[in-house]
Amino acid sequence: MRIAIGQILSSHDPQENLEQVQELAARAGQDRADVLVLPEATMFAFGRSLKNVAEPVDGPWAQAVSQAAQEHGVAIVAGMFSPGDEGRVRNTAVIALADGRVLSYDKTHLYDAFGFKESDTVQAGAAPVTFDLAGVTVGVATCYDIRFPALFTHMAADGAQVVLLGASWGDGPGKVEQWELLARARALDATSYVVAVGQANPASVGRKVEGNAPLGVGHSLVAAPDGSVVASLEDAPDYLVVDLDLDLDLVEKTRKSIPVLENARDFS
Repeated sequence: MRIAIGQILSSHDPQENLEQVQELAARAGQDRADVLVLPEATMFAFGRSLKNVAEPVDGPWAQAVSQAAQEHGVAIVAGMFSPGDEGRVRNTAVIALADGRVLSYDKTHLYDAFGFKESDTVQAGAAPVTFDLAGVTVGVATCYDIRFPALFTHMAADGAQVVLLGASWGDGPGKVEQWELLARARALDATSYVVAVGQANPASVGRKVEGNAPLGVGHSLVAAPDGSVVASLEDAPDYLVVDLDLDLDLVEKTRKSIPVLENARDFS
């Protein structure tokens, strides 16, 4: 499996952000990637009202992402916002497959932390999502989900060998270290690859940050099922291609040698 990582910096212009998606889809297609993974909030950066930009996954923004996936022969996973109940939105990862199918995952763990209350405006999702890509079962997660091991072990129990996670990680003391540690820990918990793709740090391009909205720290990484880091980026906007073709058997080897999924006990 070949994975393209797009560590972008979203703006408050959905069309401008869509153009970034289309440009990276063309690049990923040329690189013969199976999937292009983009961050949470690819459609629209945090820091402003999300209600007026939310669209269903069969709406124009997500359908344009789907058209790019079909045109360039590469699946695309990107963060967007879709309508929720009672005036809220859903923090949605659109999963546009190259054959034209469009799936989605709604973030289940909402970021009510570090002085930010996502649940005021966002409705939580209810269920994990896995899908088949290039003969591999793939799971999807979003940002704050990374702090909850049970989601990752659940997807692994459903067969996921790779989990794709988009984020717009909040900056602050120790936050990059937490991000890297959590990605590696979830890979160990699930004995799966974790592809954690974040928004770039606005400060890396001189963009002034106001308020406490989580806008990104960069440092996207791929963690292997043994917890090692396969590849990583710094804080600026960047693009990376990672091949897991020769290493997917590491999932099975790790699960045989450290069978944490089999050994786990249910205390519920």
